[in-house]
Amino acid sequence: MAPPRDRAPMTGARTRAAAGPGPAAQPMTQDQLTAEFEALLAEGETVEPRDWMPDGYRRMLVRQIAQHAHSEIIGMQPEGAWLTRAPSLHRKSVLLAKVQDEAGHGLYLYSAAETLGVDRAELLAALHRGQQRYAATFNHPALTWADTGAIAWLTDGAAVINQAPLCHTSYGPYARAMRRVCQEEAFHVRQGYDLMKALCEGTPAQKAMAQDAVDRWWLPAVALMFGPPDTEAAGGDARAAALGAAVSRRAIAWGIKRHTNDELRQRFVDHCVPQAERLGLALPDPGIRWNEERGHYDFGPVDWELYRGALGDDTHTARQRLAHRVAAHEDGAWVREAAAAYAARPSGTDAAGTRSTEGIA
Repeated sequence: MAPPRDRAPMTGARTRAAAGPGPAAQPMTQDQLTAEFEALLAEGETVEPRDWMPDGYRRMLVRQIAQHAHSEIIGMQPEGAWLTRAPSLHRKSVLLAKVQDEAGHGLYLYSAAETLGVDRAELLAALHRGQQRYAATFNHPALTWADTGAIAWLTDGAAVINQAPLCHTSYGPYARAMRRVCQEEAFHVRQGYDLMKALCEGTPAQKAMAQDAVDRWWLPAVALMFGPPDTEAAGGDARAAALGAAVSRRAIAWGIKRHTNDELRQRFVDHCVPQAERLGLALPDPGIRWNEERGHYDFGPVDWELYRGALGDDTHTARQRLAHRVAAHEDGAWVREAAAAYAARPSGTDAAGTRSTEGIA
């Protein structure tokens, strides 16, 4: 991974050196800082933590990265519940590796968020209080073993479509974290597809279980993994679409996003329909058909109110997900305290605090 290019930082205290003799250099004004920031984006350079950035840019990044990190650690729960019920040691080891990857993704992203001046503990506290959100897709219960395959194939597949452009997002630490995340998510998608393929090639009961999982996970993936609609054509009402479009325009102007939510949603449908056909699975949308004129698959409108009600913050599964996360955080407090004490120990002492005598004659 290429390191960020070396350049002078933009800060509020930065001054412009006067050419030749003259008055002392003056601090840059807000307008000058904004102009330099926009020029940096126009040149395709990444913004680094040392650079000046507008407050709105920082807030948008903190919100997006925090929600992304929260989604990774909450998203471990539906699949993690099946670790002790995997049908074979091979499948268990594969699923365990995947769940561990998701935990690592959360850590990469919390680290990226901390470069913006926020504290990881503050972000987690906000999640636990319900003040920050995660992808509501993961409030969907995983009812059968086939759900682990559908989650990896569909929701992780949607994540790759959604997140691959973030490898080139304008904020450097976020972009670099996403390159690692997307590499691993691509393997998760292949793992999920492989599991679904095995079920579809198995007994009629196994294929029926795979179809049932797709029936339940397809529309949540389409609806919720890409964010709210930002065009009326995608099924959003005029007010919701206008609000989504305004947010997308600002994020695209700042280089945080490169595509609208609805463009990415269309890309996901185009990607998954041929895969489902190869598996012999029917996607639960009678509106799916190839549109020769558009060069894309048409698909039915999303009932956004249905998903807000079924998978919202106040549903039983949502409360269960958050309660489990809070309990795990509290149960792990002693580990964090021990790690902090170990990191703070005086140089030259062992884990018990005894000064090492190694090398002393």
